[in-house]
Amino acid sequence: MSKKLTANIKPIPILVYHQIAAAPPKGRPFRSLYVSPEAFDRQMSWLDRLGYLGLSMTALQPYLNGTKKGKVVGITFDDGYLNNLLYALPSLTRHGFSSTCYAVSGLLGKTNVWDAGIGIAQTPLMNEAQLQQWVMAGQEVGSHTHQHIDLTVSDKDKCRLEITLGKCGLESVIKKPVEHFCYPYGRYQPDHIGMVDEMGFVTATTTQRSRCHAQTDMLQLPRVPVLRSTILPVFWLKIATAYEDRRKK
Repeated sequence: MSKKLTANIKPIPILVYHQIAAAPPKGRPFRSLYVSPEAFDRQMSWLDRLGYLGLSMTALQPYLNGTKKGKVVGITFDDGYLNNLLYALPSLTRHGFSSTCYAVSGLLGKTNVWDAGIGIAQTPLMNEAQLQQWVMAGQEVGSHTHQHIDLTVSDKDKCRLEITLGKCGLESVIKKPVEHFCYPYGRYQPDHIGMVDEMGFVTATTTQRSRCHAQTDMLQLPRVPVLRSTILPVFWLKIATAYEDRRKK
């Protein structure tokens, strides 16, 4: 396994969003993972006004590699919710930003069934046509496996199949290479990093909290979570200061 490391001089934040929608009623699990369309638009407007460029993982590569410099922020969405297309895309387009949405190839057009057992409301995921629309609008698709499985409780053969089908399945839909991966639930082991590398993924993102600093493994990139409770002053702290770096585990 070849270990590719980042070479950026200044820390680069990679934002992670899940659902861009109104939060469910109080008491429902994981309300924190909902960011309202209005809040998302305010955040994108704020980035634009301060001179930041929001980028997909592919567009972010030269900055992570140290071959380009600038005020940049990676923008990622986990799971492939339809509300990303409906409510995030207009704001991204308006500000000239790109992003990467990590889709689950075996569940396109279905719902977040992996959450059903813990009481999270079932929400539509983009179907094939909608995922194509996302790409045609200048956004990017990454892989989140085939069925959103927990790699750490699955045998090696199943993990390898999930990673392979995730990539190939999405490529057959969007007719473009899928070069970026996201570990479901943020859970993985060294063997899984090797599998991701073998499949030719250029980057893989985690749920570890931090901005990306130099000498970070490209297949274990940390991210900055944006939550329902993230007000604009905290949003700025997360991006421009060591606020998230201190939360690195």
